[in-house]
Amino acid sequence: MLNEIKINNSCGILLASSIWGIFRGLETFSQLVYLGTDGSTFVIRSTSIVDYPKFRHRGFLLDTSRHYLPIETITKTLDAMSYSKMNVFHWHMVDDNSFPFQSSVFPNLSDRGAFGNSAIYTKNDVKYVIEHAKRRGIRVIPEIDTPGHTLSWGLGGIPGLLTSCSDPHSNRFGPIDPTVEENYNFIRILLSEVNGLFQDKYLHLGGDEIDTSCWSTNKKIQMFMLRNNMSDVVDLEKYYFANIFNITQNLRTVPIVWEELFDDNIHLDPNAVVQVWKSDLNSSVSKVMKCGHPVIFSSCWYLNYINYGSDWLNFYRCDPTDVVGKNRLFLGGEACMWGEFVDETNLLPVSWPRASAVAEVLWSHVLNETEAKHRLEEHVCRMRRRGIPAQPASGPNYCHY
Repeated sequence: MLNEIKINNSCGILLASSIWGIFRGLETFSQLVYLGTDGSTFVIRSTSIVDYPKFRHRGFLLDTSRHYLPIETITKTLDAMSYSKMNVFHWHMVDDNSFPFQSSVFPNLSDRGAFGNSAIYTKNDVKYVIEHAKRRGIRVIPEIDTPGHTLSWGLGGIPGLLTSCSDPHSNRFGPIDPTVEENYNFIRILLSEVNGLFQDKYLHLGGDEIDTSCWSTNKKIQMFMLRNNMSDVVDLEKYYFANIFNITQNLRTVPIVWEELFDDNIHLDPNAVVQVWKSDLNSSVSKVMKCGHPVIFSSCWYLNYINYGSDWLNFYRCDPTDVVGKNRLFLGGEACMWGEFVDETNLLPVSWPRASAVAEVLWSHVLNETEAKHRLEEHVCRMRRRGIPAQPASGPNYCHY
């Protein structure tokens, strides 16, 4: 994606090795233009720039289960991503709280599992988001997180899908029941539908925060484990994901999983990408790469953790370069915005320009906090002019136009 910009007193030239290089180069060009001292003339400095990204995967995770987000809010997020040269939209669409994805095969999942009829993403909505992203050089990777984070699925009328917890919590349900063979057929059909709609090389399978207490107390599951010589629930987790990886292999898609599966020594698909979100760079990332798995890193870029002041510096100072070097198994990283306390009223100002700091770490080969502070202030004003209500980056400031 190499691009080169040359600007002198008489002309400007943009050279690139791909259409996406041209796209990113045009964004750079637009950011070189500024308002002159007379307050009415736009000017551009003479310059020569050779530019290309440090990492391939420069992503933004958005959770639309805990709060439903209107399509316009999602597309504005994509716009803001393109202004910061991010190229992967990780759509965490469904979770315990709601199931807003409208499946053609299993419509009851959203009819009963969404917050309401107006809080559903139709296939046309999804296609619109994908096309909007594509025109901005952004891929869309869906996440269908199982076997945990699936309580909203239980409302969809799939018999035996979730694990019934035994006494004293007989009215409570846990993760997907891995002992029911029909559940794998259901998941196969659902993932096939999702994969056919999104048509990306990757499919995020989740796999994090599995509460196995109901597996441990359910008598039917315990008998299944006994018959199959399983010593603990980790063996059951291995059994579940062996079936899931068979499904993704048949779909010819590359699975992405959260780091718990690697930490629990689950036998991963050889091509599986591990997304590290709990551990630091030194403890997990190197270990995952030594086992031959590509890595996406997110641990220090959780935008939903909000601090007073210029907390973008915390994101900016988390630079994986020294640890990963030029190891091609390190794909890049993602800024993550989980939805417990954000909706359409505050998502954009909470996300930006803080995510732009992450974007610069993932793109730029040389980082400088002092220079970044001034650039980020300029970028805040630029995003506001482009319709993104970015919040102040570093305290008192004023946008002159």
